[in-house]
Amino acid sequence: MTRLGYQIPNFTYPGIESADTFANVIAQAQAAEAAGFDRVFVMDHFYQLPGIGAPSEPMFECYTLLSALAQHTTSVRLSALVTGNTYRHPTLLAKTITALDHVSGGRATLGLGAGWFELEHNSLGYEFGTFTDRFEKMEEALQIIIPMLRGETVSLDGRHYQVTDAINSPPPISRVPIMIGGSGEKKTLRMVAQYADESNLASGGIDEIPRKLDALAAHCERLGRDRSEVKVTKLQMVFIAPTMEEAEQDLREVAAVKGWNDEVMEMIKGILIYGDADTVGERLQACMATGIDGMTINLPGNGHKTDRIALLGEVANAAIGD
Repeated sequence: MTRLGYQIPNFTYPGIESADTFANVIAQAQAAEAAGFDRVFVMDHFYQLPGIGAPSEPMFECYTLLSALAQHTTSVRLSALVTGNTYRHPTLLAKTITALDHVSGGRATLGLGAGWFELEHNSLGYEFGTFTDRFEKMEEALQIIIPMLRGETVSLDGRHYQVTDAINSPPPISRVPIMIGGSGEKKTLRMVAQYADESNLASGGIDEIPRKLDALAAHCERLGRDRSEVKVTKLQMVFIAPTMEEAEQDLREVAAVKGWNDEVMEMIKGILIYGDADTVGERLQACMATGIDGMTINLPGNGHKTDRIALLGEVANAAIGD
């Protein structure tokens, strides 16, 4: 099955006050479900991301938000894109994912990454450590979380985590898929091949995807795993409207809130997949033509307009051939 996910970016949109942020998140999730997306993702951050907004802008805790969205949706799978491993002990994360699976009726997915936002760690008191530390921690976490989600009792005397006869009761009601986020060819994709059901390539251009797929295939071959067992998706940031004129108007509305000048607006157009349905559709089709199994898409500029989500669903489903 081709994957098509929608990420809610927790962006500060024009006309959306802080008190209305949660209502807007619900509206986006429901619009994505109605538009044919099979997954809804939220960011696992506590501060807004650099380049998108200031640290003081609204950002909900991920798993509380996902559990709330479970009560306002019926069919989409729910996940972080992706959980920062550094923010929670693996046993707590396993319990949290299990609770989400129950309250959603079996719709949880575990998305996991090593963590990268240093300002957030330093400000809020989470240990950041070195690049190597974070990847070692993530691998040890997977060795704890996966057995717990599969109903096994687990012990680990690791460098970073120590658990003894850890029990997860009740177990999840579904087989929770494991998704690892990131594009690193040596460490991340090796862990995908070893531990995960899915890979989300969060960074890099479309032209890099074939090389990433080759790297994943090589890791699978070395580990004796069938590459076809791993579904690969690409994160795409999109700005879509019915016409170029409407896209320009949407962008100017956001720019007015953010204080962006014309130079910044032109830069945004170059970073995002920007334009009308035909223009965006061509770019998304080109992404799918690289051989991936689906996409996760967000609308960081105009997702608050749910008709834009409906249009994106139509265009994206055409691009993936569903």
